[in-house]
Amino acid sequence: MADLRARLPRTRREAELALDELVRDNRFTISVFFPLNGAVLLVASAMTWLPEPLAFNAFLILLGTIVMRSPLIVGLLPLVTRRAAIAVAALTGYAYAIEYTGITTGWPYGWFYYGVDLGPTVAGVPIGLPVFFIPLVMNAYLLCLLLLGDRARNHAVRLVTVILTVLAMDVVLDPGAVALGFWEYYRLDADALLFYGVPLSNYAGWVISATIAVVLLDWGFDSDTLLDRLAHTEFMLDDLVSFVILWGGINAWFGNWVPVVVAGLFGVGLLRTDRFDSQLLRIPRRFPWQS
Repeated sequence: MADLRARLPRTRREAELALDELVRDNRFTISVFFPLNGAVLLVASAMTWLPEPLAFNAFLILLGTIVMRSPLIVGLLPLVTRRAAIAVAALTGYAYAIEYTGITTGWPYGWFYYGVDLGPTVAGVPIGLPVFFIPLVMNAYLLCLLLLGDRARNHAVRLVTVILTVLAMDVVLDPGAVALGFWEYYRLDADALLFYGVPLSNYAGWVISATIAVVLLDWGFDSDTLLDRLAHTEFMLDDLVSFVILWGGINAWFGNWVPVVVAGLFGVGLLRTDRFDSQLLRIPRRFPWQS
């Protein structure tokens, strides 16, 4: 027992270092194994190949999402100041509010309903919504910081680029989610323009949500500090690797080829950042404070 207590982190910094090591030593499992298995299980659920309670199991969906998000969450933890916490809290409140507005009024995404149980809900909105939404925006933000280089210092260039990148992520996400039956749009006009079952109004709504989300996160987190953390934390964009594998694979299964190509472009962007390399298979070592 005494030995166990000695191995436990005693400060926030030690806890952060322990989490860094945990993610770093399990990158392949988190960022490749989990999304590959997730894609197989979700497709099998949609094709009715899995029996209850495995088919679209809400607990497994939420657990898998949290695990795949863990590199981003752990990477950001040392940067969470009071200002950053306020920004994330405000964005969480916005996410719940706009989702409730969407399912009750059809604005701004268009009328839709959830076809799959995504876990406990409050007023019809899944409580896990921030876990699904906020990391998408932050992944886009981090990717753009790396790819833009010095141009990221220009406030307008940074914001516009990230907003367009978030929109591109939804070009991948929504068609795959609709194909799985996660949600479905209805009350569509007979001549409504659809993109793999997704009305164009959805993307107009995402421009609004992406703009608000990016502005909040840009206010809450210092871009120079983020870049410094990125330079020393190679796994921070691994959640985006999971996104490419999971949703690229799902869209490929259903023949949504434009979203597959866009997912591939994100993969190319990741390769240009040199974020996903031989460190995948690192042999675990002791925690830094135990060396």
